[in-house]
Amino acid sequence: MARYTGPKTRIARKFGEPIFGEDKVLAKKNYAPGQHGANRRRKQSEYGNQLCEKQKAKYTYGVLEKQFRNLFAKADRTKGITGEILLQLLEARLDNVVYRLGIAPTRAAARQLVTHRHIVVNGKVLNIPSYSVKPGDVVAVREKSKSLEVIADALAGFNHSKYPWLEWDESVKGGKLLHLPQREDIPENIKEQSIVELYSK
Repeated sequence: MARYTGPKTRIARKFGEPIFGEDKVLAKKNYAPGQHGANRRRKQSEYGNQLCEKQKAKYTYGVLEKQFRNLFAKADRTKGITGEILLQLLEARLDNVVYRLGIAPTRAAARQLVTHRHIVVNGKVLNIPSYSVKPGDVVAVREKSKSLEVIADALAGFNHSKYPWLEWDESVKGGKLLHLPQREDIPENIKEQSIVELYSK
């Protein structure tokens, strides 16, 4: 199960955004990585910008190229605005929902909780991070995992009203996906139309 495990700050500096969460190094060095990063003023082509947006989305959600291409194909077949549907499909991934519920501090940590069988969906243990959560599904912490320190630390002081498409239930240490999020409710700084244009070539 391959995924990016390299230096995250380098990727964040490449895009100039904290795409993996809060980054102290990025705050100090908000310029491209490498020997000449601070002096680089190269103008990017339209294709370069489109590719950059795709790469940013892939790194943000921790998705590989083949998975991303499959999600795009599914979004393209679905009625509606392809770019928005693509982001909705990414947001509905189980690891992302666990992260949005505040059960894990990062998407990488959420992915690990899922693969280590600490998460249940509708009462059943599910260890597939890419599982697509459906509206009405309840994602919660497994009963014997509720005392885990990493989960308790992540939940401490987390604002559960931050995302209107999720409903938190303290009794089960989890929440329900009420509906797929609207574009304005997704906080990620991704120009999804550029991704659509890239794949449409």
